[in-house]
Amino acid sequence: MPAPIRSSIRQQLASTIGPAPWYWKTFPTVRSPSGRKLVWAHHGDQGPLGYVVTLGLESEMERPLLALNTYCRPFALGADGLGVWCPEGRNLRLCAFDLDHLKPFDLSEIAGWFKQSGERIYSAAAPAAECEVPVGLAAGTHKIVVPAALAQIDELIAPTSYRAMSNDDPAFALFVLYLRAGLVEVLPQQWFTAAQYQIGPQWISRAARDPDSHRIFGECFGAGTFLLEEGGCRLAEWVEKVA
Repeated sequence: MPAPIRSSIRQQLASTIGPAPWYWKTFPTVRSPSGRKLVWAHHGDQGPLGYVVTLGLESEMERPLLALNTYCRPFALGADGLGVWCPEGRNLRLCAFDLDHLKPFDLSEIAGWFKQSGERIYSAAAPAAECEVPVGLAAGTHKIVVPAALAQIDELIAPTSYRAMSNDDPAFALFVLYLRAGLVEVLPQQWFTAAQYQIGPQWISRAARDPDSHRIFGECFGAGTFLLEEGGCRLAEWVEKVA
């Protein structure tokens, strides 16, 4: 791989959103429709709020507007909206939030239980819209029902664990969500199998598409940064490999 392309992928990966809490510094800068700037805060890895990431006004961080548990990934919806996707059971859950309608809550409301619960998102106000995509979908392209609030996104790449029938079957897949078109393309990662990798300690944490080559690159935690072949299912080469 030529050095300029390798450097470009490194730069793009640095700003590619990863899951809470480990990648919280990649979360998008958001501003409410009324112009209020909101900031993210990570509450450390110890204590009753360990691993929790919250969103709130910088002057009122003790009364946040939104709390995210592990594996949540927020994304910008236009100039002043916010979406969040996360695994939930056998589905990918996608939510849209109206930032001006979020209600503040005390951190004491979630202290102790939230980080240990199966809940991924906590808000005192319901999402403006949401939908689910089954993670058991077969390889290929499928129609999905997407609410209007989420349909302004052209493409969102969601890495997720994938049911493998044997150690030689893909244990992870990339769900390429074409929300504006109401479609999802399922790309089982043929190279990521239990026979080749340590499932759990190693996992695909984030992925994005290079705008020049249109090929997908990403990060496999514990293994390195990768570039896929044009079809999006097979490893082309490692940009950086973990020793």
